[in-house]
Amino acid sequence: MNLTDQAQADGHPTSLLPPDDPQRAALHNEVHARPTARIRLPALVVYVAVLNEGVSREQECEHLRQLPGQQALAPERLGGNFLRLRLDGFTLKWERHTEFTRYSIVQPLPEQAGLGAVTPDLSERLAVSADWLRGIPGRTIVAIKLAMVYGDLQAPDSTLALARAWFGDTALVASVMGQNGHSWAVSDFVLRPSGFERILVVAPESTSRTRAGRISQRLLELETYRLMALRGLPVAKDLGPTLAAAERALADITARLESKTASDQALLDTLVALAASVERATAETVYRFSATRAYDTLVAQRIAELRENALPGTQTIGEFMQRRLSPAIATVAATAQRLTSLSERVSRTSALLRTRVDIATEEQNQQLLEKLTRGQELQLRLQSTVEGLSIAGISYYVISLLLYAAKALKGAGVPLDPEITVGALVPLVLWTVWWLIRRIHKKLYSR
Repeated sequence: MNLTDQAQADGHPTSLLPPDDPQRAALHNEVHARPTARIRLPALVVYVAVLNEGVSREQECEHLRQLPGQQALAPERLGGNFLRLRLDGFTLKWERHTEFTRYSIVQPLPEQAGLGAVTPDLSERLAVSADWLRGIPGRTIVAIKLAMVYGDLQAPDSTLALARAWFGDTALVASVMGQNGHSWAVSDFVLRPSGFERILVVAPESTSRTRAGRISQRLLELETYRLMALRGLPVAKDLGPTLAAAERALADITARLESKTASDQALLDTLVALAASVERATAETVYRFSATRAYDTLVAQRIAELRENALPGTQTIGEFMQRRLSPAIATVAATAQRLTSLSERVSRTSALLRTRVDIATEEQNQQLLEKLTRGQELQLRLQSTVEGLSIAGISYYVISLLLYAAKALKGAGVPLDPEITVGALVPLVLWTVWWLIRRIHKKLYSR
């Protein structure tokens, strides 16, 4: 027994490796999460994609339980966002994505709807009832009936004529798919009264089930991502008037800022309101615009995967979509750039206003400092005046004390004249008081 067998026998199949990351298995199996369907031609694929905002998996599971034999379907089976149910005579594939959920029903193509039919009615003999389709939870964004039939690709003129009759009197878009031209894809991209659009795939009898599944998946995803990308266009159009008004308001604020015809507070209030409006618009549209760019990238990838070649007298699917999708995507991109530019301009205007307020504040501070300086000078002058009065007052009290002392000495019999003696000491007293005050000032200022 080798080491691997021993590890498996011990119940540790990965004992030769470090411990698994908790997400390893889920990430590894993601490549197998949505396997391509295997379709036997001739077949009809009824495809419905609905927006799932506000729709839970439990609601979708409850709807799937209404299918024959699925009453015991457990919600846990929908946890991987993919489910394929094999029912009596048809298969149903359920896929949940971030914004939408897809339902694909693969059933045999009715006999009267083959390539030679003239505008056949594909609503007859559907594998599911109209009530079941109508009851799918969510809001429809894409609905397609994709017919896959056998045809002779070596006779393009006659086969294309049969395809024109199958669609009726409408302008067709057609592509030869694959480098070796393994099949055709034909459509008029017309939304019919039933709510469905139609796509016809013509392939030779040698087409394998796997290739047929890949063809249907690419075409259905292409149309789904196209319509999801276009969801940003109404948002961009609705945002246009708001952006125009915001740009005019910003120009007015800039002009008033330049001419100094409004107070800083009034400009600040207006600018703050404008900035809040721009940020709100950004928050409301940033996801939609980002999603539009992502879906447009997926559309380009799916078109490239078709590896189209043109049929004489028709436009390819890629050319048809790009000519009609590119202006819408450009409008969304221009609106997103316009919103970003407006936000940056608001920031620059705010910086200018802050600079103006800072300069005004500095001027006010300078004026206040000058006032404080003048006040200090006046205080020093007043202090000098008070000091002079203090010298005089202290000297007066000292001289008065000396006079009393001289009178006391005279009364004690000392032969002196009190007034003359004290008068002679007045200069000395004044100088002594002045000198003591100076000493006190020097000690205080030296600390």
